[in-house]
Amino acid sequence: MFPGGVNPKQMSQMMRQFGIKNQEISAKEVIITLENGSKIVFDKPQIQCIEMRGEKTYTIAGASKEVGGVPNEDIDMVAKEAGVSKEEAKNALAEANGDIAEAILKLKK
Repeated sequence: MFPGGVNPKQMSQMMRQFGIKNQEISAKEVIITLENGSKIVFDKPQIQCIEMRGEKTYTIAGASKEVGGVPNEDIDMVAKEAGVSKEEAKNALAEANGDIAEAILKLKK
């Protein structure tokens, strides 16, 4: 029951009367990529899509975990110091588990 004694079926009917569409979306996983390269991963999420006046809003619920990324500043520093491309620097940092000094030393060999 929702607050105020409204059951979910009544709530859904009221939303339709106001032109609000509510849809549950099935998904195995949702990944949100942050600007720093980290990712937030939702396994077996519950997703609701609410459409009102042509705009869609998604709500994601469920257990999540953050998977680390390599900061762009670290990539730039390693690329500059080792004289390599950003892609090579990013790969070296990933192999070195984010250790800047180790990544630079590997690339300079």
